[in-house]
Amino acid sequence: MVVGLLHLELHIPASHSLKEKRSVVNHVKERLRTKFNASVAEVGYQDTWQRATLGVAVVSGEAGGLDRVLRDILAVVEREDRLHVLDYQIRID
Repeated sequence: MVVGLLHLELHIPASHSLKEKRSVVNHVKERLRTKFNASVAEVGYQDTWQRATLGVAVVSGEAGGLDRVLRDILAVVEREDRLHVLDYQIRID
C-alpha cells in the first residue's frame, strides 16, 4: 500500500466572512472527493477568512500513478477561480 499526500496553502481573496470561506472550501473538498475519491480535510487557518490549508490523501496499490493523481488534483484546485494556491507539497510514502 502506498499513500500520497498533498498539502495546499490557499488564499481566498473575495472572502469577507468565515461563511463565505467555508462555501469555497467545502465546494473544493466535495469536488476532490467526488472526482478523485480522495480524503480531504481543512487542517489549518480554520478561523481566518481568507486563508485555508487543505490536506489531501490518496491510497493506491502502487506508487506509479500516485504522483499523476496528486498533480491532477492540484490542477483542479488551481483552476478554481475563487482561490489562489500559495504553496503546495507532495509526498508519497
